[in-house]
Amino acid sequence: MAEIINENESKNFIHTFIEEDIAPGGRYEGMQVHTRFPPEPNGYLHIGHCKALIIDFGSAEKYGGICNLRMDDTNPEKEDDEFVDAIQEDIHWLGFDWGDRFFYGSDYFEKDYELAVGLIKKGLAYVCQLSPEEFKRNRGSIGVPAVSPYRDRPIEESLDLFARMRAGEFPEGSMTLRAKIDLASGNFNMRDPVIYRIKYVEHHRQGTKWCIFPMYDFAHPIQDALEGITHSLCSLEYEDHRPLYDWVIANTDVPSRPRQIEFARLGINYTVMSKRKLRELVQQGKVSGWDDPRMPTLCGLRRRGYTPESIRNFCERIGVAKVPSVVEYSFLEHCLREDLNAHAQRAMAVIRPVKLTITNYPEGQTEVFPVENNPEDETAGTREVSFSRELWIESDDFMVEPPKKYNRLFVGNEVRLKSAYIVRGTGYRTDETGKVVEVLAEYDPETRGGNTPDGRKVRGTIHWVDAATAVDAEVRLYDNLFSDPDPDGPGKNFLECLNPDSLEVLRGCKVEASLAGATAPKQYQFLRLGYFAVDNKDSRPDALVFNRAVALKDGFKPANK
Repeated sequence: MAEIINENESKNFIHTFIEEDIAPGGRYEGMQVHTRFPPEPNGYLHIGHCKALIIDFGSAEKYGGICNLRMDDTNPEKEDDEFVDAIQEDIHWLGFDWGDRFFYGSDYFEKDYELAVGLIKKGLAYVCQLSPEEFKRNRGSIGVPAVSPYRDRPIEESLDLFARMRAGEFPEGSMTLRAKIDLASGNFNMRDPVIYRIKYVEHHRQGTKWCIFPMYDFAHPIQDALEGITHSLCSLEYEDHRPLYDWVIANTDVPSRPRQIEFARLGINYTVMSKRKLRELVQQGKVSGWDDPRMPTLCGLRRRGYTPESIRNFCERIGVAKVPSVVEYSFLEHCLREDLNAHAQRAMAVIRPVKLTITNYPEGQTEVFPVENNPEDETAGTREVSFSRELWIESDDFMVEPPKKYNRLFVGNEVRLKSAYIVRGTGYRTDETGKVVEVLAEYDPETRGGNTPDGRKVRGTIHWVDAATAVDAEVRLYDNLFSDPDPDGPGKNFLECLNPDSLEVLRGCKVEASLAGATAPKQYQFLRLGYFAVDNKDSRPDALVFNRAVALKDGFKPANK
């Protein structure tokens, strides 16, 4: 079951730890807080990474510290410069900067190797020749120690073999370098873990210079220490790895002693956060790419119309927890809706148009009406919207046989055209299939601006677009990519949980003339329809494409309401 957020609850225990550490007598007294964000460049950042980077950059910012950006490129198989560039773009878009503190994990390969040799010389590492299958069979179980027949290999022999591993003399998978810690440890991460393996893969930066690569659990603490990181903030799955992190720091000749602190990952219903699964969606063509507006990637959310402010606000308001939980997707939408309600310009658009002809309006006459740009912002001013005899209205704003309490247009009923006139339905025309293709109405010239000088009640107000000046556009209506709130749940194939109605494309839509030539990342509230953004990939000034970022209706209900 998804968690309902209590917005008044503060959960940031990380800041409590940092304050203790920099206080008088603390482990980092007198030092500058120094964090790092270490994404692996094997995919695009998603909303889950966003929580982590806001914690990393935001914590440093809060305490007047600094934060490094470091690409964790120690696993060369799926890394690419495309992802490196995209990660930097996403972080800048969110409003964070790392200055000149941009690093790659591969920058430290030579130092990693040197420190691994140092462990061998201390008798704290050895070359193991167990195959991957043998390694698993000899790992032991609870109460049963692991077995390593190469654990007592002479130091000189391990030094020689490790050097030859680097030289490329042995097949992939034939040898590893393991830390000598405790084969009987109750924490399996400490049972002489592998810290180097052989891989004949070209590295995106190092080329073929290296054929041995350090494991993350070995390389990461070294990178942190070499960069002078004080607080290594990471997700909860690394909690059981912390003893190994501390062991590496304590037993290698590094210049500083970082502290690892873990927090719970962000989970959101109706989506998946695994980069492997997101890549599968892209590769199988289930989405149009990493930046598909239905994806939880930051580039996808940006394309859909999300703002940096809404995402930062979302991450800050859900807090930082030690226990994994799932947040309602509707709360993310709630944060966007709040931001756009305050800042987005209003506009009139008709996405399922039907012609409205005002039969008693003078042919050839045109008027302009002032319409507010944003009622939430007094400084936003007004714009002029043209009006003539022929207009476009939404097809569902007219009904031939309306149900009770239908307050929009039908024959004999009056409605207010937003900011213009009151009109009364007088008739309609249909095509050969019986579909209404034109609505006929008469206007009351005494009601200019939508006023009713005689005090009569008009219950319905509808939006419209002047047919003489309307601009054609394509509108894409997005919904959740998955119809199942837990597509990643036990026993489920997430691909079978895809929502077949997650995208509806409407062509021939009509938008008011003020939107002509609109460019990304401009966002609008289309009156009565929702919040929409100019698509940053497919839209052109002469062929507009708008994505629905979020509907008007807010489905989020905080726990304290």
